[in-house]
Amino acid sequence: MSATHTQALTAGKLLELVGSELRVPLVSGEWVRYANLDNAASAPALRQVADAVAELLPYYGSVHRGAGFASLVSTEAYTRAREVVRGFVGARDDDLVLFTRNTTDALNLLASALPPGTTVLTFTGEHHANLLPWRRGDVRHLAMPATPTDALDALETELRALGGRGALVSVTGASNVTGEVWPVQEIARIAHRHGARVALDAAQLAAHRPIDIAACDVDYVAFSGHKVYAPYGAGVLAGRADWLDAARPHLAGGGAVRNVTAADVEWTTGPARHEGGTPAALGAFAVAAAAGALRGTGWERIRAHELDLLERLLTGLDAIGGVRTYELWERGHDRVGVVSFNVDGLDPALLAAALGAEHGIGVRDGAFCAHPLMDHFAARDGGSRHAVRASIGVGTCADDIDRLLDAVERIARDGPRWSYLERGGYVLPDPDPRPRPSLGGLLSGPVAGGESACRD
Repeated sequence: MSATHTQALTAGKLLELVGSELRVPLVSGEWVRYANLDNAASAPALRQVADAVAELLPYYGSVHRGAGFASLVSTEAYTRAREVVRGFVGARDDDLVLFTRNTTDALNLLASALPPGTTVLTFTGEHHANLLPWRRGDVRHLAMPATPTDALDALETELRALGGRGALVSVTGASNVTGEVWPVQEIARIAHRHGARVALDAAQLAAHRPIDIAACDVDYVAFSGHKVYAPYGAGVLAGRADWLDAARPHLAGGGAVRNVTAADVEWTTGPARHEGGTPAALGAFAVAAAAGALRGTGWERIRAHELDLLERLLTGLDAIGGVRTYELWERGHDRVGVVSFNVDGLDPALLAAALGAEHGIGVRDGAFCAHPLMDHFAARDGGSRHAVRASIGVGTCADDIDRLLDAVERIARDGPRWSYLERGGYVLPDPDPRPRPSLGGLLSGPVAGGESACRD
């Protein structure tokens, strides 16, 4: 395919991603442009983000610790990144903005900062990152709601039963399985009426919709850089300072202290209290660069772009016999560009493997770290707790959607054209003739297979 033809096919992209013109081998020996429809798992770097990181990299030095010019530049970049992210999430003046590893790390940090006696309320459809950290204390899981109104009613009932005891409601902004957007503002209103706080898991929301802590009146928000086109190892927890300043440091070490003696330690307050050790400065800077790029593009443009492609995807899947999509609520509810589906009679792991190996399309399969939600769908609708997930982003174009629909229709009708086997929890082509890049020699030898948990 010529460069001109490839550019024409990808002209519908909203922003340029690193690897957007990546060509990958198929088991047939053909090379095709990679159609990345796995943005909900981990999105590629925006070109603007990669360029910004490359510009900073020569100046990389020790943050908060060095007197040399490179260290001063790195410290200023890290400090400025925090302020950019503060604006990105609409933080209040007295909120803290902490850099973490990812959403899971951020929510674990918050879980360790809960005052004694705090009861946590979550819905069972949450991602494991927003289910498991709270189980070290008193947590109550609310049942899967049939409608958004049912979710609000259940929360009202549970908070009333608590009788004003200290509580935290932790809820997703958008489901990582269905893309459905949750009524966060209404949840916050109910929670605060009962004296509870609200934590927002924005991992699947932050790349698709604006986040405004102050306007939504949530108390904490967590998200990952790698979901917002900044895959450089940083995440964010932002919110009210009192719980965080009173908690044990998340990482005990240098930078988190005011003074240390042989027998005692005086911990600092503010962001440094939980950012012990050398910070992931490049990761934090990348998150800020991504935040600037998304805000600069405009949320209405981003939303319109993704909703057009989402409608194209859903309409196309509905037209393929034997395909079933997953929704918790009625189809017309607001959602981001995430669609999970299955083909009757076809193992989702095999479908995902065939999409990649035979068509050069990247999707996700498994239970998506949301086992209770997938078990709910299996019980409600029948079938497997596993599915295939396609997810849309700012670098997705109409050609990506059309290629997926064509491939799913072919595989649903005729089955895979190659043979496959399961190894190390993965379904892989057998044999797999596709050459790997050497990546500086790191992939020149055998690579150990993954574990089965990776699919979940």
